[in-house]
Amino acid sequence: MAEFHSVRRLPPYVFEQVNRLKAAARNAGADIIDLGMGNPDLPAPKHVIEKLVETAGKPRTDRYSASKGIAGLRRAQANYYGRRFGVKLDPDRQVVATLGSKEGFANMAQAITAPGDVVLVPNPSYPIHAFGFLMAGGVIRSVPAEPTPDYFVALERAVIHSIPKPLAVVVCFPSNPTASVASLDFYRDLVAFAKKHEIFVLSDLAYSEVYFDGNPPPSVLQVPGAMDVTVEFTSMSKTYSMAGWRIGFAVGNERLLAALTRVKSYLDYGAFTPIQVAAAAALNGPDDCIDEMRAIYKARRDVMVESFGQAGWVIPAPVASMFAWVPIPEKFRRLGSLEFSKLLVEKADVAVAPGIGFGEHGDDYVRLALVENEQRIRQAARNLRRFFDTADDRLHNVVQLRQPA
Repeated sequence: MAEFHSVRRLPPYVFEQVNRLKAAARNAGADIIDLGMGNPDLPAPKHVIEKLVETAGKPRTDRYSASKGIAGLRRAQANYYGRRFGVKLDPDRQVVATLGSKEGFANMAQAITAPGDVVLVPNPSYPIHAFGFLMAGGVIRSVPAEPTPDYFVALERAVIHSIPKPLAVVVCFPSNPTASVASLDFYRDLVAFAKKHEIFVLSDLAYSEVYFDGNPPPSVLQVPGAMDVTVEFTSMSKTYSMAGWRIGFAVGNERLLAALTRVKSYLDYGAFTPIQVAAAAALNGPDDCIDEMRAIYKARRDVMVESFGQAGWVIPAPVASMFAWVPIPEKFRRLGSLEFSKLLVEKADVAVAPGIGFGEHGDDYVRLALVENEQRIRQAARNLRRFFDTADDRLHNVVQLRQPA
């Protein structure tokens, strides 16, 4: 029986191959140190959980909620943008609460994409940035993931050679997976480019509060006039360790958000009201919990860079995000990222995310998530060292067996 059209447009989910191997190893008794999925292990802030408990079970809170978000939550997000970025938002027309930024991206793609529309997407990039549009019938054209001057050369080339003209360009900084950060100057050039070519900017700012060098990453909406062409997606998942709560936001251009709101009104009734009330409490509450989260991830990053380096694997220190984007060691590079990731589960009891899962230009890398405590990260380094020390004896055979014909 033929596959359904939308499913046929999606490649195999490569992360699932590593997940299956990881589950099998755990079932066999292995202690797998999981640096693969960016799934925060820290608890949500106590005052946020208390607000959830307080609100749940109250009259009317079990009913359908508001698809675009309750008014208090949209006000809280607008106030956050005002405090953090100096950006003024109208909570009624320029803020929409989403069921996480991932779902927000997918819903936006459904709202604005006609069959055959071209969207410029970084490669490597978080999968929904491309596949949300593919599922909506769009066509993806890859552009670089790094915010360098070469980026705009590639962007100009992509516009010239795209028929029809691109509908939108996706950016994600701090980047998942590469951990790169964009400057406000970069965003100024991006907005100017978008206005020149009459295309939209869709910005993923999910890691806005996870930074380590004292320089808070900017929002593209800080650029004068950006609101004319831009929607930005943020999330409660990483900032407040609320990943499973599924709550995020789309903010910015009214026309795009009106389209998103209309699509969402057919697809969902919004998050459970107590979750929205608790999310508003998080945004309106003290920042101590954010500072604490940031300090924990920074300490983990430093331990990973130090201990993995001593084990023989140099880790470029990320300045933001909860990931390190790491070149595969030279002697394993011929395997590609998927086979190398499988090998680490089998031989070192360490799970990582293969770079190929973020696009073909990621295949020389793996992504390491800072989601295990410092002790476990040091244990992972010891496991890796043992594997690296014995790998030379059998590497030739492993490469021969695993290389594609």
